[in-house]
Amino acid sequence: MEQPTQIFEWIAQGRVKHGSEFRALELAGIHPKTSQWHRFIEQMLLWCGVIALGASLIFFLAYNWQSMGRFAKFALAEVAVLGAMLACWKLGLESTAGKASLFIASLFTGGLLALVGQTYQTGADTYELFRAWAIASLVWVLLARLSALHLFWLGLVNLSVLLYFQTFGGFFGLLFSSSSQLWTLFILNAVALIAWELLRWRGVLHLQERWSARVLATAVGVLVTMLMLDAIFSHDDGYLLLANLSNVLATATYAVWAWLTMWVYRRKVKDLFVLAGWVLSLIITTNAFLTRLVVNHMESVGFLMVSLMIIGSSALGGMWLKKVMKEMQA
Repeated sequence: MEQPTQIFEWIAQGRVKHGSEFRALELAGIHPKTSQWHRFIEQMLLWCGVIALGASLIFFLAYNWQSMGRFAKFALAEVAVLGAMLACWKLGLESTAGKASLFIASLFTGGLLALVGQTYQTGADTYELFRAWAIASLVWVLLARLSALHLFWLGLVNLSVLLYFQTFGGFFGLLFSSSSQLWTLFILNAVALIAWELLRWRGVLHLQERWSARVLATAVGVLVTMLMLDAIFSHDDGYLLLANLSNVLATATYAVWAWLTMWVYRRKVKDLFVLAGWVLSLIITTNAFLTRLVVNHMESVGFLMVSLMIIGSSALGGMWLKKVMKEMQA
C-alpha cells in the first residue's frame, strides 16, 4: 500500500480519476470505513459514560448533602462501588465494558474516600486522600490491564506527591529546595516510562497502543525541560549555569534524556510524535540559554539575535523532522 502522502500527491496531480478520490482514500486506509466509525462512536460513548457516571456520584452527594443522612450517603457510595464491581464480574475482564466498569469503580472509590474525610473531618492532609485512593485502586489497575486506567493511577500518584511537597516543602522544608518536587516528579515519571516501554517491548498486549506512552513521554519531557529552565534562570548571569552541583546535575540529566530520547524513538521505537516534542524542548532550552547570555550584555542587538535564533532553530527542527518522517516511511 502506498504512503498516505503519495496518495494526496496523486490526487493533487490529477492522476486519480475524477470522482474516485474517496475510493482511493478508502483503499489507502486514510478514510475510515463504516465499521471503524461504529467502533469509534461506541468507544466515545462508553468512555463519556464512564466519566459522567464517576462525576454523577460526587455531584449527587454534594447537591443532596443537607437532605441525606450520614448512613444514606455512605450506603449510596458503597452500593455504587459494589454495582461497578458486579458489572465487571458480569461483563468479564476481557471485554472493554468490563474494564470500563473497573475504571468506574476506581472513580467511585475516590468519591467514597472524599466522603469519609468530609463527614468525619479527620484532619488528614489532602495528599493523603490521593495516596489512599491510589493504594485502594492498585489491585483494580492491575486486574483491568487498561492503559487509560494505568495513566489515571499514575496521575493520582503524581498529584499525591505534588500536594505533599506543597504541604511540607520536602522534609519539613529542611533538606530540599523548591526544585525538589520537579526532581521527584521527573524521576517518578521517567521510571514509569522506562517500565512502560520495556513491558511493551516484551509484548504486553494492553501497552501496545502508542497514545498512552506518548502522554507519559510528554510528561517526562515537560518536567526535564522545566528542570533545565530552572537551572538556566537560577542565576542573574547565564555564564554561571554550572556554578553549583544542582545545575550541573540538571544539565547532565537533560543531556542524557535528550540523547536517550533521540536514540530510542528514532532507532528503536520510531515515534515521530515524541521526536517532535524532543525538538521543541531543544528549541526552548537552547533559546532560553542564549537569551540569558545575550540580552543582559547586548540589549537590542541581543533581542534581534534571539529572534533570528528562534526562527532558525524552528526551521531546522522542522526540516529534520520531515527527513525523519521520510526515513520512517521508507
